[in-house]
Amino acid sequence: MNKAQDIMTSDVICVRTDTTIRDVARIFTENNISGVPVIDENGDLLGIVTESDLIFQNKRFRVPPVITILDSFFFLNSPEKMDKELRKIAGATVADVYSTPAISIRPDTPLDEIATIMTEKKIHTLPVVGENGAMVGIVGKKDIIKTIL
Repeated sequence: MNKAQDIMTSDVICVRTDTTIRDVARIFTENNISGVPVIDENGDLLGIVTESDLIFQNKRFRVPPVITILDSFFFLNSPEKMDKELRKIAGATVADVYSTPAISIRPDTPLDEIATIMTEKKIHTLPVVGENGAMVGIVGKKDIIKTIL
């Protein structure tokens, strides 16, 4: 059975938290990919930014439901969730939109486990991390589809 090391892309395109949204969109388009790992200055994996994160910026902001009691406003959704959503919609850099922590896999993770993680967690890009914690590759949904051929 195939494992992550058999299907992963070893030449991983990564971005940093200060990368602009426009640059990420260009990377996605020019490389025909749907997500990239976000790393710090030491190359350590911080999270992942995906097409979904960029699409989120174009969604309509819905004012959260509130109730008023005696001139006080009570939001029915958490203020933290609303703040996070506003920051993500208005974000200019990767730091504003990326998901953290990234769900990652090991090089010896079997294909069926990779597919299970992707479907159950609704994610399409998984960084592959070696024994020492360094990123050694990435597996995307297209890599799994290629195994069907």
